[in-house]
Amino acid sequence: MSKPYTAIQIVMMPRDTNPTGTIFGGVILSYIDMAGSVAAGREVSLRGGRQGLAYVTVAINRVEFKKPVMVGDVVRFMTSCVRIGRTSITMHINVEAERGRETLQVTEAEVVYVGIDPTSAERRPTILLSATTHNEN
Repeated sequence: MSKPYTAIQIVMMPRDTNPTGTIFGGVILSYIDMAGSVAAGREVSLRGGRQGLAYVTVAINRVEFKKPVMVGDVVRFMTSCVRIGRTSITMHINVEAERGRETLQVTEAEVVYVGIDPTSAERRPTILLSATTHNEN
């Protein structure tokens, strides 16, 4: 796995709560998806791969909600690359909530993305790394 990278960090707001007063799981999922996509592009770029690609979600292999997220928590989405294939990249996303002096691991996920050329009409998966830069984890 690659070195962890904080892809996004956000304060949870009252608009994102469910009737129990905690943050909706779907809100956390949307941020997981965003963080993984941002980090996928960064990882491919750092490895000398294709520039200007958009990363779209192909699969969410696993999500584990460990603890509830509360209004006011500062939530960090820490990402690391699990593997890079020809056209796909698998990212691990660890979600931490800062609550006062505590930092809690609240959610963990593994998401698969493919890179597409957003300017092409077909929007088919495209090769991420050239043969000389490809390095599977």
